[in-house]
Amino acid sequence: MNYKQTVKYLYSVVPSFQKVGTAGYKEGLSNTLALDEHFGHPHRSFKTIHVAGTNGKGSCSHTLAAMLQATGLKVGLYTSPHLVDFRERIRVNGKCISKKRVIEFVRDERDFFEPLSPSFFELTTALAFKYFAEKKVDIAVVEVGLGGRLDCTNVITPEVSVITNISFDHTQFLGNTLAEIAGEKAGIIKHGVPVVIGETTPETKPVFEQIAAERHAPIHFAEKALCDAEISSAVKRLLPHFELKGNYQENNLHTILTTARLLNIPEKAILKGLENVCEMTGLMGRWQTLQKHPLVICDTGHNVGGWQYVSKQIAAQPCKQLRLVFGMVDDKDIDTVMGMLPQDAVYYWTQASTKRAIPSEKVQEKGKTHGLSGNVFYNVKDAYEAALKDSDKADFVFVGGSSYIVSDLLEYLNF
Repeated sequence: MNYKQTVKYLYSVVPSFQKVGTAGYKEGLSNTLALDEHFGHPHRSFKTIHVAGTNGKGSCSHTLAAMLQATGLKVGLYTSPHLVDFRERIRVNGKCISKKRVIEFVRDERDFFEPLSPSFFELTTALAFKYFAEKKVDIAVVEVGLGGRLDCTNVITPEVSVITNISFDHTQFLGNTLAEIAGEKAGIIKHGVPVVIGETTPETKPVFEQIAAERHAPIHFAEKALCDAEISSAVKRLLPHFELKGNYQENNLHTILTTARLLNIPEKAILKGLENVCEMTGLMGRWQTLQKHPLVICDTGHNVGGWQYVSKQIAAQPCKQLRLVFGMVDDKDIDTVMGMLPQDAVYYWTQASTKRAIPSEKVQEKGKTHGLSGNVFYNVKDAYEAALKDSDKADFVFVGGSSYIVSDLLEYLNF
């Protein structure tokens, strides 16, 4: 099989939550433990940082990886989902795993893993850890896939655990209250390992405190109201240097700097990582400017917690006419997100190329119930081209609502 055939095989033979939703999610660690034993526990050969949370995991993971790279370390980075190419998930010092290595892994190991019927994410995690061991990385930043307690990344014992924040997402797996979701995310807290909590609520803070106390894990609260003066001062000083410009990045920066201090990353490396995170790690889709006239920005914010920030930043952007290319997938709270969308925008309702996409007509119907109007497009390319065609140079075009919408756009634009 060539690379394209190999990736198609992975999606067709092992179920993927990214592609098919609930059917691609497997609870429990039995497959992970079997794969880990088969490959000789590769994660034990390098240090790790473990990052969980509802929003901000990707930004925090990429930025911490950039800072660590700036110290001269060889750094693995494991994140999901990818936006354009599967290989984005597995990087060493910003460079994606080679197509050749992906092909070899599937070719050489399929006789072992096929009888296990692992999920796509279980198999991808095993590949990532094996690859990082082969490349002899010094440390890897590992982003949780979904939840924490039963996530297949949770076999690692990190130098520090990070939980960015908690809001309602994936409730069918993680629970229907913020406390229940926090309990699942807090499953990554390990005995004696310090944990950084990015943001809390009255429901989640006691959960984190209790589990950290039970596991004798030093706990560090990074949010503005709780972090110390030194971190607060550093955030104000360094925020203008942060390459990632979404308003939500200020909260992420509190989390990142609190973690960087625990890891003893020097300020010179912190600054270099902040200024060059996209170049150093390949990060895309975080309030990313695609062109200037008209201004086109895309963002992967895809749930209520993310849209609380994104909607405000959209509303604050000066423009002649606001145009939104918008679609969502079926496990998100579309009604609540719709309630945050601006009334004065022109909408281009669309759907991503995933089975989980809400059909464009249904998105349009939901929009009408919130007083939002626009036309239907059956793919992101057509919606985007229509928005550009309709735009004056002083207009603002925003593309988002789902990571998959951004993925389809970036693939069309050959990023």
